[in-house]
Amino acid sequence: MEQVTDEQLFATLDEEMNSIAIIVKHMAGNMRSRWTNFLTSDGEKPDRNRDTEFVDPPTTRADLIRTWNAGWDKVFEALTPLSDADIERTVTIRGEPHSVMQAINRQIAHYAYHCGQIVFLAKHFKASEWKSLSVPRNKSAEFNRRVLAGEASQR
Repeated sequence: MEQVTDEQLFATLDEEMNSIAIIVKHMAGNMRSRWTNFLTSDGEKPDRNRDTEFVDPPTTRADLIRTWNAGWDKVFEALTPLSDADIERTVTIRGEPHSVMQAINRQIAHYAYHCGQIVFLAKHFKASEWKSLSVPRNKSAEFNRRVLAGEASQR
């Protein structure tokens, strides 16, 4: 998100696509619902209206980033205090029982999917100006040499 312009945060490729801002709003809504009272209440909160997450995103970059951070804060507030014993517990999502580990894995997969959408859109918008988030194309050998030399964190 840092690499795209403010306008690109709200742009879509077609009428069926979501913008980066809409994806962020949806993820934050999901995170609030799933991780609030994670161990003690259904992960689909009664006050969540998922359909509204796909309209009217935050209108500024600052608000969007606040929304993004608030969602991730919920995730880590729920995960940080978990103990080994909690992993064996059962939580409910949409009325269905899940082990804590299943619930965590379910959410990680969901967030990875949407983060991939965000990266896809951002990379599309930036085209040749895109700065890779991992190993840039045609730079694997260079990256591997740096890893061996202990410099990977300096890319």
